[in-house]
Amino acid sequence: MSNSCAPASAPRIGFVSLGCPKALTDSELILTRLSAEGYATSKTFEDSDLVIVNTCGFIDEAVKESLDTIGEALAAGGKVIVTGCLGAKTVAGDASNERNLVKRLHPSVLAVTGPHATQEVLDAVHQHCPKPHQPFADLVPGAIPGAFGAAGIKLTPRHYAYLKISEGCNHRCTFCIIPSLRGDLASRPIGEVLNEARALFEGGVKELLIVSQDTSAYGVDLKYRTGFWEGRPLKTRLLDLTRQLADLAAPHGAWVRLHYVYPYPHVDDIVPLMAEGRVLPYLDVPLQHSHPDVLRRMKRPASGERHLERIAHWRELCPEIVIRSTFIAGFPGETEEEFEHLLDFMRAAQIDRAGCFAYSPVDGAAANQLPGMLPPELREERRARFMAVAEAVSVTKLRRRVGTIMQVLVDSAPAQGRRGGVGRSYADAPEIDGIVHLLPPKRVSKRLTPGEFTRARIVDAQGHDLVGEPL
Repeated sequence: MSNSCAPASAPRIGFVSLGCPKALTDSELILTRLSAEGYATSKTFEDSDLVIVNTCGFIDEAVKESLDTIGEALAAGGKVIVTGCLGAKTVAGDASNERNLVKRLHPSVLAVTGPHATQEVLDAVHQHCPKPHQPFADLVPGAIPGAFGAAGIKLTPRHYAYLKISEGCNHRCTFCIIPSLRGDLASRPIGEVLNEARALFEGGVKELLIVSQDTSAYGVDLKYRTGFWEGRPLKTRLLDLTRQLADLAAPHGAWVRLHYVYPYPHVDDIVPLMAEGRVLPYLDVPLQHSHPDVLRRMKRPASGERHLERIAHWRELCPEIVIRSTFIAGFPGETEEEFEHLLDFMRAAQIDRAGCFAYSPVDGAAANQLPGMLPPELREERRARFMAVAEAVSVTKLRRRVGTIMQVLVDSAPAQGRRGGVGRSYADAPEIDGIVHLLPPKRVSKRLTPGEFTRARIVDAQGHDLVGEPL
């Protein structure tokens, strides 16, 4: 098999993006650069001259999915470049002294890089699938068909997009290997972030989802240095960034949603912007547990009591705020008393949306060396008990929405909504929260358009979802 595809026409690149929204933004950047260079994209492995797989390596299930996908791509086409978190994973050397996990299990892949390695991926593509040089036809980034100008290509539906404001993390949580894969916190310049946000809003994005490994730490690594945007000085910190994003979103009637926000005290300063309707009253806060001893073993900041106080304060400032969070059940050494503390916390905190993972011993995580590793069946049993409490809280809160009128962003609406559609309220982030099932409009003239807002009267609650009547 030749190391070069070199077709006469533009080479076709297949792309698979696995894992979290942060990885998705890496994929978007790579595709933007490749498209700017004139490469075409393919929707199937078989029709691709080369396939790039952006992997996830956080938990065992994600590792398996990534390795299986690499295997499928190799079987279908044979030319595969691997990037992402799994690409940074190593194992003890074998007889061949190959320590890279992907190379060891799939030795025929052409190249392997870690996450956030756009140039390395491009270099590998250029080496193994060079593009015929067409100096008068080659595109520049701002001219990519279907892209959002300076924001490049997005893999999400055109009405919402993820905007990553920083890379890496300064925490050293014992259950997590993200810092070893993605490094310490590295904040993007505030002007660069705002330019991308403006391009997205001007391109029709109605919901901008702000992501990073630790959104509330934005600017810490830069000591909140003053940057400039359109001639104005702006501090590189989350409050200043959020204010500017709100100003950019307002003329377009667009939403700004904050994800991965640690409950630091300065987050209190952002909640008034939510109360004023400038950004969505929604915070995705990864709490992980409530008991102080478990949090100490996790090397997490704060305690359950402080979390309760902070959440109560946020609700005083903005009664409509929705809190989503994630938790781990069955962490090493977790006693029944500590787990019951977590259940009591859930009932007291009234977390609107909660997800829970049974502890998974991620290869390389410090928590694997802690005493008191619980049997897998006990971890899973506690996860199920947690979710029963979390769902009871969520369902009760959703039922209170019945009879209210909510703004809904329409995600899909066949036949212009004559048969109804599916959308989301401010309380629902795409793919992780609930949805609003939109009934067929009673008015014949009423239309539902994907990517546009509609007002809906909530008439029912079904599990994690609501049912709305378009007005």
